[in-house]
Amino acid sequence: MTRASLDKQPADVAAMFDSTAERYDLLNSLMTGGQDRRWRREVVKAVEARPGERVLDLAAGTGTSSVPFAEAGAETVACDFSLGMLRVGVRRQTGVERLRFVAGDALKLPFADGAFDAVTISFGLRNVADTVRALQELRRVAKPGGRLLVCEVSHPPNGVLATGHKMHLRYGLPLLARVSSNPDSYRYLAESTLEWPDQAALAGLIQKAGWEKVRWRNLTFGVVALHHAINPG
Repeated sequence: MTRASLDKQPADVAAMFDSTAERYDLLNSLMTGGQDRRWRREVVKAVEARPGERVLDLAAGTGTSSVPFAEAGAETVACDFSLGMLRVGVRRQTGVERLRFVAGDALKLPFADGAFDAVTISFGLRNVADTVRALQELRRVAKPGGRLLVCEVSHPPNGVLATGHKMHLRYGLPLLARVSSNPDSYRYLAESTLEWPDQAALAGLIQKAGWEKVRWRNLTFGVVALHHAINPG
């Protein structure tokens, strides 16, 4: 299995996700103790997809995160650069109306300017080699006044919880890696989470990319955070 590192070479990251595609959703649930389902529900509420809108779900993987937007009546595009994940998604989401899968690079999205009313990315931004450039691309394809919602790992503001979280990442996940058939995925998850900026720093990167009215809300004591923003046009 290809070992993705923190330089986040696209081919390496894509290969890693290709190899875990069939069991990706199950692994997410196991790693988060089922919290991933709650986080997805919060994303759906925050995006507020409406009938007739167009929504881009970037780094959508198998499309599990995209289905609720389509079910809410929005024309939804599930975009990912892992062809393996997309193939699994197309098979699993057969019959879901208003949902289509598109292969695409977050740093050069295959969509026209201002194509979407809302753009969202969950647990994918930290896998991109250039965070600000990806956020600029998301802004490019969002309409003036369009909404951004980023759901990503973060850092608990409480010192005690932050220490426990770091201990879990440094020691707990490597233990899981030893008994997993996908050890590199666990190691990469731990490394990329530890290196990821905190809530305020990510808000600064979103502002740097040109988004306005940036705010965030912590989930599960700050282990995950939702960042909201608006495209000023």
